[in-house]
Amino acid sequence: MSFKTVEQATARLNRSELAVPGSQPKLFAKAAASEADIVFLDLEDAVAPDDKVAARANVIRALNEIDWGKKAISVRINGLDTPYMYRDVVDVVEQAGARLDLVMIPKAGTAADIYAVDMLLTQIEAAKAIKKRIGIEIIIETALGMQNVHDIAASSPRNEALHFGVADYAASTRARTTNIGGLNPDYAMLSDADAAGARSNHPGDVWHYALARVVVAARANGLRPLDGPFGDFSDAPGYRAAARRAAALGCEGKWAIHPSQIALANQIMSPSEDEIVRARRILDAMAAAMREGKGAVALDGRLIDIASIRQAEALVKKAALAGR
Repeated sequence: MSFKTVEQATARLNRSELAVPGSQPKLFAKAAASEADIVFLDLEDAVAPDDKVAARANVIRALNEIDWGKKAISVRINGLDTPYMYRDVVDVVEQAGARLDLVMIPKAGTAADIYAVDMLLTQIEAAKAIKKRIGIEIIIETALGMQNVHDIAASSPRNEALHFGVADYAASTRARTTNIGGLNPDYAMLSDADAAGARSNHPGDVWHYALARVVVAARANGLRPLDGPFGDFSDAPGYRAAARRAAALGCEGKWAIHPSQIALANQIMSPSEDEIVRARRILDAMAAAMREGKGAVALDGRLIDIASIRQAEALVKKAALAGR
């Protein structure tokens, strides 16, 4: 292991993150009653320019008046290149900061973008005597952001989560796709011909590289990596497949842009019962070996290495957060 210790971000259950437009207050109570782990109230892409001010007022009122229970609540502010961003931060945090857990920064391009929001949050918290520190979520959704993803991930002690925003990333890189989070049939390998001359097509994941970079940057800095939206909410199998790919890479959770996607994310991003049982057996075996003064830990005839023990500890902690 490196001499550097990676500090972990605030532990939150983050299997599903439900997006709710700030311009549609009729959806707020339903979001509060949902099974989503985190809800983000959106002031950015889901809100038309003429509705920005009203949406901000809606979000402030919702934070103060709706019972969100134990849910973590985030607000996606407008981009730093817009005239709305500073008022999003100032008004929301000054008027409802006590109930706010996270601020989500869209289209982050450089570490300085995070520094700017951090500075505003620090000053408002001090001025308003807000006792808890508001965390920061970051969406990597541009080529510039991907180029600087590691600096961005390390830019502030407030940072908690790094999201991959596939739609704007596709636009930024000029990727040839119109799907949000889906696969592109053109991104495929063609096998060599068999004896009969037949060739088979093997589709690939065009987003693998980008999402893997986000996961590495997040984990290297103690943050939660999350996969972003899957646009076709009528395609449950497609969503499941995308979520499984993200989970396999190390993502903690996935966005839900429709309530029907919440249960899918919670299920796929949760450890299975078999995984939980095995993780607990690994930890029990480790504890028994320590009590007996053994230098090696074995289970079911196999040695268990330190990496397996760390994975088991992380899995058991996640299960505990999910009430399992």
